[in-house]
Amino acid sequence: MKLGIVGLPNVGKSTLFNAITSAGAEASNYPFCTIEPNVGVVEVPDPRLKVLADMFHSVKITPAVVEFYDIAGLVRGASKGEGLGNKFLANIREASAIVQVVRCFEDPNIVHVDGSVDPLRDIETIELELILSDLEMIERNLVKVEKLAKADRKLAPSLDLLKKVKETLEAGKLVRTLSLTDEEKAYLHGLNLLSDKPMLYVANIAEGDVGKPQLNEYAQRVCDHARNEGAEFVAICAQIEAEIAELADDEKAEYLEALGLKEAGLDRLISAGYRLLGLISFLTAGEKESRAWTIRRGTLAPQAAGTIHSDFERGFIRAKIVSYEDLIACGSLAEAKAKGLLRSEGKEYEMKDGDVVEFLFNV
Repeated sequence: MKLGIVGLPNVGKSTLFNAITSAGAEASNYPFCTIEPNVGVVEVPDPRLKVLADMFHSVKITPAVVEFYDIAGLVRGASKGEGLGNKFLANIREASAIVQVVRCFEDPNIVHVDGSVDPLRDIETIELELILSDLEMIERNLVKVEKLAKADRKLAPSLDLLKKVKETLEAGKLVRTLSLTDEEKAYLHGLNLLSDKPMLYVANIAEGDVGKPQLNEYAQRVCDHARNEGAEFVAICAQIEAEIAELADDEKAEYLEALGLKEAGLDRLISAGYRLLGLISFLTAGEKESRAWTIRRGTLAPQAAGTIHSDFERGFIRAKIVSYEDLIACGSLAEAKAKGLLRSEGKEYEMKDGDVVEFLFNV
């Protein structure tokens, strides 16, 4: 999973990025302190792996990972070269989804690029720049496809689709709001349009708002906006996350409890990303390694095997599967097998989150 972090300057993007990745990106109280895109790889928290490693006496634990991309703060007119320009958006075109950090706190000591805190205005500014950046790309593609379509009638559907997308963007609407066929979605997926990507809104709240039962007024606006467009939403205090990142594991639990939080913002952010993208994890376990593998919900067993190695998918015979819950309840793989809970599944089996699996295949 690759997540691209966007937002206006000074909304807490780099502070949050530092906290969740410990990458040490510069975070200062002035616009555009992030020049080159920062990339951080984060392990996906999954307590099931430690339990499996203890059961199978695994030498190694390998969790799934998430890549975060932090780019320069965008401003109104970025797509036309304002601020540091539009080139930074290219760095997140390969992202699976976009994480938009929105400032939801007042602080006279931290400059807001537009002079006041207004989360919905900030969201509109960012999304307009995504739209304008996509419009530029669509217009370039239209020129190419129009020329080719004159000699190849098979390109007519692609040409019509590009025109429809152009009209949508010119109307100031996101591409992901369009109703499209599977074929059209596949075609646009290849273009990596920014306004077509799933969106996860992160409300960056003040320290004093952490642990409260109700969101503050600003964060509630962002939450409502996300709900209305079917996006994911998480409220996080970037400054608190930065403090948590510096603590030892045993101290983190105590600090979270003192704040009235059940889990760190990173955990909630990753969980929201998994929901947004329809991702699940299956597990493999043995003496050498206990490991989590990320796949899309609905993936069949042979394709899941292919995430481990392409040979597993090509030579797939069957999968020996037990659910994590059943395995832990039994206490061992042998006991799960004795109780008939270790199943043999074929090519049409749809993988479930928490499946503990061994793939059998021909080389």
